[in-house]
Amino acid sequence: MATNEERLAALGVTLPPPFRDEANRVRALRSGIHVYMSGHGPLGEGNVPLVVGKLGRELSIEQGREAARITGLCCLSTLRHYLGTLDPVVRCVRVMGFINCAPGFNRPSEVLHGFSDLMVDVFGEGGRHCRSAIGVAELYSDIPIEVEALFELG
Repeated sequence: MATNEERLAALGVTLPPPFRDEANRVRALRSGIHVYMSGHGPLGEGNVPLVVGKLGRELSIEQGREAARITGLCCLSTLRHYLGTLDPVVRCVRVMGFINCAPGFNRPSEVLHGFSDLMVDVFGEGGRHCRSAIGVAELYSDIPIEVEALFELG
């Protein structure tokens, strides 16, 4: 059976640099067998947004799903940086997605599929998780999505 790192390599993706900690908070925190992840978005080096805009106005659902996938890669980068490897992760337990929506956009769950699908690609059955997708009026620097997550370690 392939390890998490082997599955990630098989996807042919390179994780971006991990987010830097800012202010009086951390991006990841272990408590017992869980790692709690602070909110992540589709941000590149220097925390510069890679994607901006509201779903239902500047961005389509497909573009939102890609932004959610990028957000997942950013989250995995932080997780790997924090743990040293993704191999101790046995389950993505819970995901909370905040989707930057134009008035009338009522399909935030479809956007969050981009994040969820990546978790299953990397962690197999252990990537299936409980989740909520909530439409919001504004996010940091007009990014289209922010996700916080909870992972279980073995």
